[in-house]
Amino acid sequence: MSYSQLDRPVQFLKGVGPKRADAFARMGISSARDLLYHIPRRYDDASTVQPIGGLEVGMDATALGQVRSKGVIPTRAGLRIFQAVLEDDSGMITAAWPGQPWLDRKIHQGDTILVQGRVKFFHGRQIQPRELTIVSRDGEINQNGGRIYVTYPASEELPQWVLRRIFEQNLDALLQWADDDEYLTGKELGIRELPLLSQALTWLHRPETIAEAERGRRRLAYDELFFLQLVQAQAKRRFSDLEPGIQHQRTNQLIKPLHGNLPFMLTSAQARVLREVYADMQSPRRMSRLLQGDVGSGKTAVALFAMLLALEGGYQAALMAPTEILAEQHATNLREVLSPLLVDVFLLTGSSSAPKRRAALDALRTGDARLVVGTHALIEESVVFESLGLVVVDEQHRFGVRQRMALMERDDVRPDVLVMSATPIPRSLAMALHGDLDLSVLDELPPGRMPVQTVIRGPKHRDDIYEFVHQQITEGRQAYIVYPLVAESEKVDLLAATDEYERLSRDIFPNHCVGLIHGQLSGTEKDAVMRTFLDGETDVLVATTVIEVGIDVGNATVMVIEHPERFGLSQLHQLRGRVGRGGTESHCILVAELVDEASERLRVLTETTDGFEVARADLRIRGQGDLFGKQQHGRDPILRFADIIVDEELLAEAQKEARALIASDPELTSAEHQIVHAQLQGRYRDRLEMYAVG
Repeated sequence: MSYSQLDRPVQFLKGVGPKRADAFARMGISSARDLLYHIPRRYDDASTVQPIGGLEVGMDATALGQVRSKGVIPTRAGLRIFQAVLEDDSGMITAAWPGQPWLDRKIHQGDTILVQGRVKFFHGRQIQPRELTIVSRDGEINQNGGRIYVTYPASEELPQWVLRRIFEQNLDALLQWADDDEYLTGKELGIRELPLLSQALTWLHRPETIAEAERGRRRLAYDELFFLQLVQAQAKRRFSDLEPGIQHQRTNQLIKPLHGNLPFMLTSAQARVLREVYADMQSPRRMSRLLQGDVGSGKTAVALFAMLLALEGGYQAALMAPTEILAEQHATNLREVLSPLLVDVFLLTGSSSAPKRRAALDALRTGDARLVVGTHALIEESVVFESLGLVVVDEQHRFGVRQRMALMERDDVRPDVLVMSATPIPRSLAMALHGDLDLSVLDELPPGRMPVQTVIRGPKHRDDIYEFVHQQITEGRQAYIVYPLVAESEKVDLLAATDEYERLSRDIFPNHCVGLIHGQLSGTEKDAVMRTFLDGETDVLVATTVIEVGIDVGNATVMVIEHPERFGLSQLHQLRGRVGRGGTESHCILVAELVDEASERLRVLTETTDGFEVARADLRIRGQGDLFGKQQHGRDPILRFADIIVDEELLAEAQKEARALIASDPELTSAEHQIVHAQLQGRYRDRLEMYAVG
């Protein structure tokens, strides 16, 4: 794509210059395009503005007025209150911001400001704003016909009034240049019921109504989702649709005996997912599938049958776990189940002794080792497989995409891949995150599994909680106590693991063995601590969230979580899943003061043990946040405009259209897709490089 005016450095736009360009750069804005997509974070409808003279005590009001006077008022208690007298044609009112004296520097006399808040009586009528918008610094209120006021993400160096002025000077030109980024034809826009990009951006920056702004957001949301799904569609085509797969042959020599030896019946969900996996593995296309299920839903059993199918056809299977101790537990459990079938299970980790490592490597190279369990050690160049047919990645979110690709893209083989996650997420979020993978969901728990009893207790009940833990230990059980911090911090008033470990060992459980694990320990140290807990040598394990994904300790029946309001709901659910593994009634105790949003969030955990329901609630309450984060290699963009819950249908449409486009023009080389290709490169270059597509 040729140079666009939108590529122009922001410095050369009207009203910017070198100094403000540096300030923009610190906000992540370097080009005209970046500025155009610097969308307002809030819209205030001036039709809801009430005359100041008509405001009454008790009203929740929106007022617009000019600052006639202002100042900071000290109180006897030492609190400093910023006050401003606002005036419109109908009268005056005092606006007060307790504890915010810094507003004296932000708000100037003569500014026109929009405030929202409760009207109270304190030495006359007073409004205490919870929202504040500086509408104008020059006394003019005529923005968008005086109807909708926009508030941009601002900074100390680029306050709201400066941003508004810069947009006023440049927006018409920016909107004209937006046509350079339009990649949809009029016909395509009509089918998708979307506006032109320039129209959408007009509605976002200069809406006549709030509904217009929402229509504009929807178009930008579609663009984000469409280009994200293009990346995923290209990756899916490369790894599944394009690559020749292994047509695994089912003989039932191993699968049928295993069915007969299992001490339990497969759930209907497991049977359904196995049919999906078998169909993939027996087809000519390469399997690339995500298996998602709640804690205890039986993902490992599904993986085991899949690995046996690979073995029946004469291929090798590998299971990769994120930690050595989890790999060891997998290997031990598989050996127990597979010993009647005379299937050897090899183990390969970073700490494997030199003789065991050499023996494992030789066996993998010659094909004597048919099934291997390991850590990231499996992706080292020294590991050569004779005929690797299936890779199972356990707790996939603990591996980066590059690590996953390393096993999928070996020079010697192109195995099928089954990726497992015990972090339930709504289907829409799974589509956004893992559109390159087919999705299987285990949405049923085995019968007879006892739900973990979850309660919320205030800090004043800690002594009772410790007594309950003591009783459980006396009965031969074990407990976790989890904290949000490793060490005490001056910035936040929270209990910390290291300090509490000392106190609990000395004062609370002096006659019991208390262990400590956190993220600042080395991998070897963490494995050693977990091993003593698994072996029953440790009664109470003081921990941070490093135990969120870990080994099964069937004897652990109590999970105490301090400051649970500091964790996401899904994270709390994962922590809760560390207990209740052994068939004994187990308990999760959340130690928190129930206030505001935290109360709503935490009560979700007391009302359901369904991980998918918890995840939906978490997404609804907290929002989607940074979707990609370090688990997906760290530098992927966040969805700024798309909302995974609100835009689920839009996401499904975007995925359908993206996959259709890649099917018709895989490399986007046709003339009509030049803009699409350029946009894709601009938006998702890092992700394209990560998948080696594009």
